[in-house]
Amino acid sequence: MTADLSLGVNLSFCVKRWITPELWAPLVRERLGLDFVQYSLDLTDPMWPTAILDRQAEAIRRETEDYGIGVHSAFIGLAHYTYNQMLHPDPAVRDYAETWLARAYAFAANAGIAAVGGPLGAIASRIDGHEAEEIPARDYDDLVSRMLRLAQRARSEGLSELFVEPTPMRREWPWTIDQARRMMTDVAGSAVPWKLCVDWGHGTHQPLYGPQVDNMMPWFTGLSDVIGAVHIQQTDFQFDRHWDFTEEGLVDPAQSADELRRAGLAHVPVFLEVFYPFERDDTSILAALEASSQLLKRGFRTA
Repeated sequence: MTADLSLGVNLSFCVKRWITPELWAPLVRERLGLDFVQYSLDLTDPMWPTAILDRQAEAIRRETEDYGIGVHSAFIGLAHYTYNQMLHPDPAVRDYAETWLARAYAFAANAGIAAVGGPLGAIASRIDGHEAEEIPARDYDDLVSRMLRLAQRARSEGLSELFVEPTPMRREWPWTIDQARRMMTDVAGSAVPWKLCVDWGHGTHQPLYGPQVDNMMPWFTGLSDVIGAVHIQQTDFQFDRHWDFTEEGLVDPAQSADELRRAGLAHVPVFLEVFYPFERDDTSILAALEASSQLLKRGFRTA
């Protein structure tokens, strides 16, 4: 008998709500019945003063130990993602984004989190609205150089892995399987290994990839050796919805588990990543999260 898949939750749902580990740790463990999380840096800005970051890191260590929760990685969250980061047209902004990540590495290491990741940037849109099939070569080369430099910084902080998350946008990199393979090849041998975190709602975005795309198998089989984490969400393949599994969509938990197993990715951690409107009430969110966790656990369980 094969083992159940490893299911955790990204703490994106906690933003502006359960913002401290004293709040989210018991919720994850007792309400969702999970013991594995991916931290969201929407909960901690790495640019805060060091004394604040130190207190936050200590609290994460303490509460996760008390509740028996493992923290797989820290991802950049939505707030930092809204900026163009390391593909901004102003080199000084790229430098700042690189510094932001370096401080995120230091915070993560202090909190006992061994990996950091997320999307890395977006070029600016053109005035005429045209979107090319690739970002300019000079921007890509600069991004790779920064990734290699960041890997050195990550090693100095004691991290073990870094992640890049492909997104379904032509202005970001990578957004295709071939681009992801090229990037992983170009950063191979870095001081700390770079891997991919692929997302169900990204790889199945039909307006970009075509109506024939209705599962993640092309991404899973084409990149299985460099995929280190997976985000799962409920979606309709039309937009990057990040719905929970109480919503009607096209992602089936049992089928998703089968895809992972068939691609040889049963060992890779999978994180439910959902976002809610800030004005939605907390009670209904908790109920939806509990139901979603149960649905996913049943779907991921072996017979």
